[in-house]
Order: sequence, then structure tokens, then C-alpha cells
Amino acid sequence: MRDPEPCRMKHTQQQTDLMEESEESEEQQHHHVKSREKTHSQTERITLLKRRAKKSFTCTQCGKRLTSKQSLENHTRIHTGEKPFTCDQCGKSFRYPSHLKTHMNIHTGEKPHECDQCGKTFSRAFSLKDHLKVHSKEKPHSCSLCEKSFSQLQHLRMHQKKHTGVKDYMCFECEKTFFTAQELKLHQRIHTGEKPYKCLHCDKRFRQLANLKTHENIHTGEKFICGQCGRSFAETSYLKKHMKIHTGEKLHECDQCGKTFLRTSGLKSHLKVHLEEKPHSCSLCGKSFSELQTLKVHQKIHTGERDYVCLECDKTFITARHLKQHQRIHTGEKLHECDQCGKTFLRVSGLKHHLLVHSKEKPHSCSLCGNSFKHMQNLKVHQKKHGVKDHKCFECEKTFITAKKLKRHQRIHTGEKP
Repeated sequence: MRDPEPCRMKHTQQQTDLMEESEESEEQQHHHVKSREKTHSQTERITLLKRRAKKSFTCTQCGKRLTSKQSLENHTRIHTGEKPFTCDQCGKSFRYPSHLKTHMNIHTGEKPHECDQCGKTFSRAFSLKDHLKVHSKEKPHSCSLCEKSFSQLQHLRMHQKKHTGVKDYMCFECEKTFFTAQELKLHQRIHTGEKPYKCLHCDKRFRQLANLKTHENIHTGEKFICGQCGRSFAETSYLKKHMKIHTGEKLHECDQCGKTFLRTSGLKSHLKVHLEEKPHSCSLCGKSFSELQTLKVHQKIHTGERDYVCLECDKTFITARHLKQHQRIHTGEKLHECDQCGKTFLRVSGLKHHLLVHSKEKPHSCSLCGNSFKHMQNLKVHQKKHGVKDHKCFECEKTFITAKKLKRHQRIHTGEKP
């Protein structure tokens, strides 16, 4: 039998040799890693020094380092406020020629950035980037109050201000407040008279780009036509709003009385009916209003100011809305149709007045005899039969119940025979 001791000794020696080789290998590897880390660190340091060496131009105002003298000159304009590049169309100035070049697209109408999804074009690259989110349908930012979602956080923040009522931007000319700086900027052009958007066809100028686009449709003849009544519109958005008249769609409901409205603006104006607060008073007659704009319109009654003129008959009006309603007399346009008999009307009030013909309701009662009427006007005429004669002839002092009867009587004195 063989002695196992020499074998055991030989095996132990082999293990020792292997361990020593492994330790030596690890030491070499560690040394190599350290050497590589040191080399990498040195490379980074050299690159940083080279970069710093390149940025040898330092701003004395804020300490920022720049790579060239030109870059430094451009940068210092931030501190000095210098804007040497001026637009020859509207006089607006810019710090950099690239900003002027981008701005000029507003006047030329050039829109080099096109959406590959729908073909819509934009003057700036970032506008296209924002637009692309419309196609992705991704709206990760939700309002915690009404759960409405937005593709951009900035749009959510703007929306939330409508719930809080916070209007941080105030016009120092008239103290009107706005949700965004952009809204304020557009408003201020009313005071400054600035109209940066010029029509290439007739040189007419506008405060807003949207107004210019609408105006240009006059020259191009582009119209969007309603399939229900044939009325044409300069913009698709106007046609979309108009269609609600035919569909009867009223999405905006008053939470106080349940009345519904076609537009948000209609609901907003209506809500003030429920508020008792009327801080704006007329200095001439004492009548109070919830909105300053409504007071301004009212004051024109006292001053006789009528800025809106009908080009067909030269009749003048206090507001653009009243002029627009009047112009329908000349065009024959009647947008408001009765769903009972098909009769059409110039105004909503006319349709509402007419609808009572189809109902048996007579909401207006005479307090003296109990007689009821469908219309308030008919009740007023009736009440005069109880003895009230407001209309007096200055020739013979005879009194009449209605103005119409007085007018007929006055022909006796004037000799008029129509």
C-alpha cells in the first residue's frame, strides 16, 4: 500500500501555487483598473481645461464665460437691453438676427414647419412640436376640480386659473385683469394702437393674426357654408358655433336656475343676474351694473354716441351687435326658426315671442280685472284701458292710451294724409 502523505503534500503545494497566481492576477487587474480610472480622470480633466480655455471671454455683469467675442457681445445685450435688429414692417426690435428672421414669418405668412399628420403649417418649430400632441391624443395632465385633461402642463395651469378666478396680469391703462401675459399683451394693443399684422392685398392692419386670416378670406373668397340654411362663414369655428342654432345644442348650463346657453360667454354674462353685487353705477341716472363694459354701453344712451353705421341706410347704433341684428333686415336673413310651424325670425326674442302662440300659457295677468295675456306688451296696452293715458297731444292737450293713437290724432293738426 502506497503512503498517501507525498500525494497530500503535492496537492497542497498545487493549491498554494494556484492561490498565489490568482492573487497576483487580481493585483495586476486591480492595478490595471486603477490605471485606467486614472487615465479616464486625466482625460476628463484635460477636456474640461480645453473647454475652459476655449471660453476665454467672460461677462463682467454675471460672470458667464463664452467661447467668442461675438457670443459675448450678443450675451451682454441681455443686460443692456439693446435690440439692434428692427422689423421694417411693424418697428418691433430684437436682440438677435435669428429672432428677427423668425418674426418676419408673421408678415410674409411663411410657415416652413409642416405637420406630417394633417399638413398644417407653423412659423416656429416649437409650435409644430406643441401641435403634434393633438395627434398623439395623450393628455397626461388632469384638472382635479373638473377632470378635464390637457396634453401640456402649462395648459392645465392656465385652465386652473378659471376655477380660482386668479388674474395675475393687469393693464395699467384701464385696470382690466387677465389670466395670461399673452391675453394682456393682445389687450394692450387697444391702448397703443399697435396693429402688427398687415394684409398683403389691401394694406389693412390688424391687432391679432386670427383677425387678419379672417379678413384675407374676403380677398380669396374662401367660405364655409351651412348645409341647413346656406349661410356662409369666413372660418370653420364660426360655422361650428352657428350649427348649434339648428341642432339646439346648449352645453353650458346655469347651476342656479338650469337655463342653458350655446356659448360659455352667454352663461358667464347670465350668471351675473344671480349676483346682487352691482358695483358700477351711472353718474347721470344712478342705474347700476355688474360689469364695467355694460355701464360703458349704457352711458352711450346719455351721450348719444353711436359709432356703428349701417352702410345700406345710414342708420346708427350703439353696439356692433345691434348693427349686426339690423343688417339682417337688408339681407333678409332669418336664423331663428320655429320648430312648430317653420316660421323664421330675425331675432331670438322674436322667436320666443312667437312660441307663445303655440302654447296656451298666458303668464301676464292684469291686477285690476284678472284678464291674462301671453305677452307683457299686450298687458301694458290693456292696463291703459283702465284709465291711464300717457300720450298727450301738445296742440289740444287731448290724451291717448297708445302712441299709435296719438300719432293718428296729430294728423288732424298737421294736415298729413298718408
